[in-house]
Amino acid sequence: MSDRWDPAAFKSRVDEVLRAYVAAEAGEFTAVDPSLGPVAEQLRAAVAEGKRLRAAFCYWGWRAVGQPDGDALLRAAAAMELVHAAAVVHDDLIDDSPLRHGRPTAHVALRGVVRGALRGRLRTAAARSLAMLVGDLLMSLAGQLFATSGLPAAYLARARPLWSAMARDLIAGECLEILRSGAVADADTTAALKVIRYKTAKYTVEQPLLIGGALAGAGAPLREGFRAYGLPLGEAFQLRDDLLGLFGDPRRTGKANADDVRAQRPTVLLAETWRLAGDQERERLRELLGRKDLDAEGLDTVRETMRRAGAPDRVEDMIRARVEAATGALHGLALPAHAATALTALAHSAAVRAS
Repeated sequence: MSDRWDPAAFKSRVDEVLRAYVAAEAGEFTAVDPSLGPVAEQLRAAVAEGKRLRAAFCYWGWRAVGQPDGDALLRAAAAMELVHAAAVVHDDLIDDSPLRHGRPTAHVALRGVVRGALRGRLRTAAARSLAMLVGDLLMSLAGQLFATSGLPAAYLARARPLWSAMARDLIAGECLEILRSGAVADADTTAALKVIRYKTAKYTVEQPLLIGGALAGAGAPLREGFRAYGLPLGEAFQLRDDLLGLFGDPRRTGKANADDVRAQRPTVLLAETWRLAGDQERERLRELLGRKDLDAEGLDTVRETMRRAGAPDRVEDMIRARVEAATGALHGLALPAHAATALTALAHSAAVRAS
């Protein structure tokens, strides 16, 4: 790969690594017993789609130190995508989301493979258990791919504490979201930002960058620069996701619009709506948020309430401010020109998107 940043070419390379690795592991899994085939298929499905942003940030964390491109690095970077795949399977399970990338989520798809003797809630519970185990296996495979990437053991040792921190922070963020869901009157922007910081921002941008830098032997000033760039950009990424989750086109996002509203997730969008809304609007939100039977009309009412309060515009302002902070942090770093160009482009593609 040349020094010119080509996102499509990079994605193709990461896709190839993931397909080959997961196919081999799925084959080993199915060899235990043929009945495991449908479960193994969910491993393949979990890595079939994706922007490969996390791999890209790890890659450029390495290249920013002046290290060259290489197959071993690519395998280590691709491991970030398996962490993401595991998080997605677990997140969809926790939220009971029906769709991801326009296809049934793992726990939905696996209902059809549970033995016919199980009916109703028992079948649903069995499918959810299988999906949970798919997510667990994906996280295990992520660690294995990273450890066997082919990079020197001394390089991998430098990154091991960051890998552990990434897993801990991701799980902490998921736990915080669960603990803070369901109470619209307690919606708080500061608390919501903390959830997205740990649930998404760190493992999407900051930690992949730091891991790539650690593998390459980045010094303290560069590591601090990565943090100053990565955390606000990771937050901007999730803020955009929250807007797309409710206002985006499901044909492009591949996800259901009503998930956040039905679950009363502690998003910044909801917190800002509650902060800016009047008493009458808050009362209407109380009636609609958390309803499992929320229909299209009710969802439109929530959207319109948010628009009248100015919450989407406020979140857009927060995204812009964070992208500016991230790109501004690059200016003070002595980066190779190709790395600065790539990280600037990645900042905009992470925050300005339709899916």
